[in-house]
Amino acid sequence: MSSPSFSLGKEVVDGAFQRQRSRFREWVRADGSTPYTPEPGRYHLYLAMACPWSHRVEIVRHLKRLTDVIDVSYAHPYRDERGWAFPGSPHTDALNGFEFLAEAYERSDPGFEGRVSVPALWDRETGQIVNNESGDLVRMLGSEFDEHAGAPALDLYPRDLRAEIDRLNDFVYENVNNGVYACGFAESQAAYEQAFTNLFDALAVLDELLGTRRYVAGDRITEADWRLWVTLVRFDAVYHTHFRANGRRLVDHRNLWGYARELFQVPGVAETVRMDEIKEHYYTTHDMLNPKRIIPAGPLDADWTEPHGREAFG
Repeated sequence: MSSPSFSLGKEVVDGAFQRQRSRFREWVRADGSTPYTPEPGRYHLYLAMACPWSHRVEIVRHLKRLTDVIDVSYAHPYRDERGWAFPGSPHTDALNGFEFLAEAYERSDPGFEGRVSVPALWDRETGQIVNNESGDLVRMLGSEFDEHAGAPALDLYPRDLRAEIDRLNDFVYENVNNGVYACGFAESQAAYEQAFTNLFDALAVLDELLGTRRYVAGDRITEADWRLWVTLVRFDAVYHTHFRANGRRLVDHRNLWGYARELFQVPGVAETVRMDEIKEHYYTTHDMLNPKRIIPAGPLDADWTEPHGREAFG
């Protein structure tokens, strides 16, 4: 199976959006090489289901059937200058009783001054955050808890596809996952146009790729698919309008649209999609983009449950 070229222009222009690096990067390891061993009930996730970075972790938690092993507190979709909040049911912190996720960061790193982000994996034993990097958490939940997982045989990072998955993850993160934010939060016309071009060139590459493969890395669903999909599921409802990513809609991409529907229809995935929270978060949180906080009613023409037709690829 030939590998396409995943190279696009990466010129940094004045006004370009820059994402903060994750602060906590410790790992849970099944081999005992770190102080954090995979034990049922030891860890707790702080997630916001409006957030794509949280969403990818929640999908893996469901697919690996770890819902009884790692519990979750879900933050409210609206976020003001105080950050992700737990104002009351169903958005409460049943573990620590925090009102704001910032309290977890402060307890883990007194004096923390960065942006408080989700997801975050909390360790009950040490009383602090272990990791707040979604890519790390996808990998951890995908393999390190297999002894306790209900679906231990599910391998989202198979050895024979790792090189391709890693290349795809870098390409998709740079141009699609982060690319929509680079469009939305660009602070100059030149930065916006560069991000816009990179985004839609990347989507064209992926659409062409999915005309030859059932999934982005080959014949199996991998973590690379879920890392891409959380952006696709938000694309037409949010990014196309709110982030000015209006070159083409997801439904205008023949292969990407069928592929996105197939992944939505994987058992356990649809229940992780909170479209009402997704739209509330983006359209009410970013006052600089939507000062009146009016939430669009559409789109009305996307049926995620219609046959996807991807069986033709085997």
